[in-house]
Amino acid sequence: MKQYRLIFSTIILGLILSFLACESDTKKPSPSSQPKTVKIPAFAADSAYAFIEKQLAFGPRVPGTEEHKACKDWLVSTLSGYGADVIEQEFIANIYTGDRWQSYNIIGQINPKVQKRIILAAHWDTRMIAEEDKDAKRKDEPILGADDGGSGVGVLLEIARLLHENPINDLGVDIILFDAEDQGKRGPEEPSTNWCLGSQHWSKNKHKNGYRAQYGILLDMVGGKNPKFGKEQFSKAYAGVLQEKIWTMAAAMGYSNMFSNENSGAITDDHYFVNTIAGIPMIDIINHDVNGTGFASHWHTHGDDMSAIDKRTLKSVGQVVTAAIYKESINKF
Repeated sequence: MKQYRLIFSTIILGLILSFLACESDTKKPSPSSQPKTVKIPAFAADSAYAFIEKQLAFGPRVPGTEEHKACKDWLVSTLSGYGADVIEQEFIANIYTGDRWQSYNIIGQINPKVQKRIILAAHWDTRMIAEEDKDAKRKDEPILGADDGGSGVGVLLEIARLLHENPINDLGVDIILFDAEDQGKRGPEEPSTNWCLGSQHWSKNKHKNGYRAQYGILLDMVGGKNPKFGKEQFSKAYAGVLQEKIWTMAAAMGYSNMFSNENSGAITDDHYFVNTIAGIPMIDIINHDVNGTGFASHWHTHGDDMSAIDKRTLKSVGQVVTAAIYKESINKF
């Protein structure tokens, strides 16, 4: 009898332990239910700086010139080298002077087959004149554009490098370098449509049929010293939620001295046409102080060379945008 009790007790104990084990297993979260995390790589300001220097080595990047085409070939090669599928979107820029210039939008597609996509953009051309320069003899000469054009491109090339070395799988990123942005005529009587010709063309002729992106971030003049990235008003009107997220995150990262909550006015830039023609929400991160001096002192002058660039500014903008990308890839932005 004792033997039967022992056998029976052993069976009961085994059933209890099995039940407890099963119950314990059900309480363990499956790997798929674990909260996703992502390591945000460090943005290298030195690398972005070097990318700006390389652009300036070609000279002014005015559409239709040999320097412009040489830089275009290097940009395409660099993005391709970082694993992007690159499209060269050719178009003719009809300049207010009556000139027709061969131009190129450069689209670097990262994870091209992923449906969920965002756009990172900058313009890569440089101003054909230096109308703000103090030297009257040089006003008609094209500028090097280290900050106005070069800085945004430099930051995006560094981000392309980071994405290549630290891949993400659940997000597609389209790096779009718009051409012929900075060739308009100054003056209140001139239509805003004589600026941003590359983004206007792309917005009407996107690189893929039915292309959509959740949102876009435009970088323009993001390398100057002591910048003030205020809240631009077209960005607020068309992509206010995104703008608020970026500025809140920048403050949390310790960059509130650069990312100001003040209104920076409404600026006709590439994002305006992406918003209004393509219908894709896009914000503009641009150094502009509507209550102070406006654009930086080197704007549209020959002072827009490497001396205008501050690596601390490149670091702050680059790290904020990098964080947004990697957080977006796990739906945590």
